[in-house]
Amino acid sequence: MRIRELIITPVAFPDPPLLNSSGVHEPLALRTVLRLVLDDDAIVGLGESSGDVRHLDLLRLVAPRLVGHDVFATTALRTVVDAAVNDALPAPTARERTAVHSAIEVACLDAQGRLTGRPVYDLLGGAVRTTIPYSAYLFYKWADHPDGAYDGTPDPWGEALDADGMVTQARRMIDEYGFGSLKLKGGVFPPDVEIATARALRAAFPDHPVRLDPNGAWTVPTAKRVAAELEGVLEYLEDPVPGVDGMAEVAAGTDLPLATNMCVVAFDQVPRAVRLDAVQVILSDHHYWGGLRQTVALGTLCDTFGIGLSMHSNSHLGISLAAMTHAAAATPELTYACDTHYPWNGAYDVVRPGVLNFVDGALEVPTGPGLGVELDLDALERRHEDYVRSGRRVRDDTGYLRRVRPDYDPTLPRW
Repeated sequence: MRIRELIITPVAFPDPPLLNSSGVHEPLALRTVLRLVLDDDAIVGLGESSGDVRHLDLLRLVAPRLVGHDVFATTALRTVVDAAVNDALPAPTARERTAVHSAIEVACLDAQGRLTGRPVYDLLGGAVRTTIPYSAYLFYKWADHPDGAYDGTPDPWGEALDADGMVTQARRMIDEYGFGSLKLKGGVFPPDVEIATARALRAAFPDHPVRLDPNGAWTVPTAKRVAAELEGVLEYLEDPVPGVDGMAEVAAGTDLPLATNMCVVAFDQVPRAVRLDAVQVILSDHHYWGGLRQTVALGTLCDTFGIGLSMHSNSHLGISLAAMTHAAAATPELTYACDTHYPWNGAYDVVRPGVLNFVDGALEVPTGPGLGVELDLDALERRHEDYVRSGRRVRDDTGYLRRVRPDYDPTLPRW
């Protein structure tokens, strides 16, 4: 079955003012929805990826090169994508090529599943679990955006700028979704504030493992101190410092596992991290690692070197969540609950409701053909109209925070 067309639709959807080491989320998050149309028009494979304009432009340049290729030939399509990106950019990064191929591979796998009547996890080797545990993703946040929410609705989550506010947020996440573990996005306040928040979460929810991710906001001495104070409190500490060397230095002085989705995001970065024993947990992400098959392969590599495996998340919609869930189902080595932003953005999804429902903090793996989700064309059009009307083309957490704090410096490490 041959590819006839790749339809690329940029979308925007409301996002709360979530704080991080770079700044704060803007009122709209940007994504791209892909529809891979096969030559008989009957099958459309879905994909989702970044909405930043550079990635979007690359997808548009690659799209014509896909026409006429076999939808099952995803390995051959990688060479087509690489050649197209190389022609489009004077010096493309490996990550740029990988991001484009990853999005297209998911759409191909969805189409393959629809053609064969099999779920994507079967195309990845079969499911080893039928439900996938996810973690509550907690953020320090403002009560609302400075000019109000994009769609005019009050933020139902309210303010969370201290330990008490974060415990309240976590309790709501647990009550509404049943999450069994908690991830705190740090790098926002001085480390002692975030230590206190982690301790408060652990005290309030003693049966829920807690993780902390300051996104490289600390120096090595600071990270060593925090790790010493939070041993026995955290399940793992994610990217406390920038770079493999810094992570290795911190790891050498603590028994607390260090995790990453920043300094090891490609296969060629693994050997050095292993030699230095810099990370004990890798957070996979099919958008970074080359697609769903490469994500499953990463599990084998982690098992070989005794590295734990979880899954990273960014602001996303249901197509990405379904893809993550299928990859997790087919990865025996998954050792930690996966991250997801979906509770923050799922109300604005472009897939029809009824499939992606959290029960006891987990998603049942969709069993329908392909990814098992169906596109809501009306919702897609609304989200695309929001994109066009907004005029936004790149994510800029730093620029947005500078509206409130003009002197904000995002340089890392900060403490």
